[in-house]
Amino acid sequence: MNILFASTSEQPARWIPDLEKALPQDRFVLQPAPNVDVALVAQPPPNTFERLPNLKLVQSLWMGVEQLLLDPALPKRVPLARCLDPAMVAAMTETVLAHVLDWHRSHFRYRTQQQERVWQQLPQVLAGERTIGILGLGELGSIVGQTLYVRGFRVLGWSRRPKQITGIECLTDLSEILSRSDMIVCLLPLTMPTRRILNHKAFAEMPEGACLINVARGAHVVEKDLLAALDSGWITHAYLDVFETEPLPYESRLWTHPHVTVTPHTAALTDPRTAVPKIVENIERVRRGEAPEGLVDRVAGY
Repeated sequence: MNILFASTSEQPARWIPDLEKALPQDRFVLQPAPNVDVALVAQPPPNTFERLPNLKLVQSLWMGVEQLLLDPALPKRVPLARCLDPAMVAAMTETVLAHVLDWHRSHFRYRTQQQERVWQQLPQVLAGERTIGILGLGELGSIVGQTLYVRGFRVLGWSRRPKQITGIECLTDLSEILSRSDMIVCLLPLTMPTRRILNHKAFAEMPEGACLINVARGAHVVEKDLLAALDSGWITHAYLDVFETEPLPYESRLWTHPHVTVTPHTAALTDPRTAVPKIVENIERVRRGEAPEGLVDRVAGY
């Protein structure tokens, strides 16, 4: 097979040596050509798909595919697969757990007290007294939710279709999960219905003193509405890894807001060491005439 590596965000040197080692019979190229069978992509350069008339698979190097779906040249009859990287799932779980514990154990407040040289013990809350709502119950959301359940937290989960997941009370009513959750963790795919879903109305439905973790996409949150909720004290803290504009502009108030923790889109990075075997498996599936894993539902948007 002829396999194209096309990305403005991922460096070929990080990926191609391992890919070539796993697929010695195949040929890897960096420029589109009519004889390309598989395209490995992450933010591909403009006019990539227009020059690939014989594709059998579009394999994303990332789990998110919303930008690919917006490309009008993306071939409609060619399978599109997300990258199901186990290291990314593990990293996302670790990030969410770290933020949950930081808020649950009041470490975010103790950091402020340290800056002010205040020695004051805050009330201790048991994990079983906290309710954490997970927005999005795909592979990431399900594992994150079950991890929090094992730690003793009450866990709610929201998805557009009814689900049954051990340890998670699954809901389809967004207002219900918002109103019952002390902390909301956003792990949604970015689609038209989920864009700007965390807005003034959503924050007003959350209990006073609640917390937000967004490790999905920046467009899920209306930042001016979140800042207003933080300024009022209704939301006590926000852990934000993704933003409406990235990199986060220098002048953004989110950098300096005392109740915001900023990380630079690092909650879970795709790791070629663990992603390559999954990509190779999909290429072999296509070679055998089988459907790839992580196949994207283009109507649903993920």
